[in-house]
Amino acid sequence: MMVKEQQDKVTGVIIGCAMEVHNTLGNGFQEVIYQRCLSLELNIKGMEHSREVEMPIFYKGNDVGLRRADFLVMGEIMVELKAIILLEDVHLAQALNYLEAYKLQTGLLINFGAKSLQVKRIFNKKFV
Repeated sequence: MMVKEQQDKVTGVIIGCAMEVHNTLGNGFQEVIYQRCLSLELNIKGMEHSREVEMPIFYKGNDVGLRRADFLVMGEIMVELKAIILLEDVHLAQALNYLEAYKLQTGLLINFGAKSLQVKRIFNKKFV
């Protein structure tokens, strides 16, 4: 598991890549376009990542289905993308729930749909 300093460095690189995508494309495209562009930027930076990672969701020890994370970076950092006008509390709550369900420590919620890029770093309380 990465230590916090490593996670901070990696999330900083991811945010920089997202800023490059947003600065180049602006807002107004579908989420999948931003996802493809962010993947290209992560490749340029040499960041190991997987897109559309299917991860099981458990309820009281029972596998109840799969959920796709937009990105899993360096095997530990979940990145959820949105392309909406405004991030709302429900999007943050959803991302936090995914972090807990996937048993991951750190994640990013990135919204490309606003005029300015919106980024929220999220942390799983079970690791604090």
